Amino acid sequence: MRILGIDVGGSGIKGAIVDTVSGEMLTERHRIPTPQPATPSAVANTIAELVTHFNWKGPIGCGFPAAIQHGVAKTAANVDKAFIDTDIEALFKKATGLDVYCVNDADAAGMAEFKLGHGKGHDGTVIFVAVGTGLGTAIFCKGQMIPNTELGHIYLANGEEGELYASDAARKRNELKWKQWGPRFNTYLKTLEDLFWPDLFILGGGASKKLEKFEKHLAVNTPVMAAALLNEAGIIGAAVYADTERKRAQALARKERLAARRTTSKK
Repeated sequence: MRILGIDVGGSGIKGAIVDTVSGEMLTERHRIPTPQPATPSAVANTIAELVTHFNWKGPIGCGFPAAIQHGVAKTAANVDKAFIDTDIEALFKKATGLDVYCVNDADAAGMAEFKLGHGKGHDGTVIFVAVGTGLGTAIFCKGQMIPNTELGHIYLANGEEGELYASDAARKRNELKWKQWGPRFNTYLKTLEDLFWPDLFILGGGASKKLEKFEKHLAVNTPVMAAALLNEAGIIGAAVYADTERKRAQALARKERLAARRTTSKK
């Protein structure tokens, strides 16, 4: 299935057409800077720009930086707080005229990595951490994802919020070298390790491409790997999520039609 995958980030909104079976991106990634301020209308217009760029007419999967319940954003990380309690699936559908399926951005990236990358076939507890503007997380246990974990916002023993202390944005903001930032990120991973005892950490996001620059500063017992899909996982995972939800909705509709026919035949 070909689906347009979109990854909404704090600095850029990126998209590509994805083959959801192979995970292959069928087009070059196209990136548009995230509007500032990133209000609902401004972001919706940017997503519409991406649709126009690809001349796209089919379903869309969108990874978005928020906890999402039934298409509604319940938080807003690195976008305008006006998104809170906004039905973003309805908003983006109105802006594009197409069916849009929204999922937490880290969940999207984690889903791609778990199904198509280093998490594939792993039966234990895997924590995916997207290291970028924030620290997005996704947890998988025995193949099942726990949605909307938002563990970038946990507080560390030093009193700092995780992503304000150890995200890639924090590294850039404080002008830290990798050897200075590495111990900060280790503190974050050690906190997750002590809480969840995972079998594997997979790192995505922009910093995942630079793992060799800071991995010697990581002193956790859990193995740490860079995501096989690197910074494209969010786009691919958003498309995979849309395909999964689309098929689920179709299966539910068929089940309801069958139940209705059975009820009618009994009358």
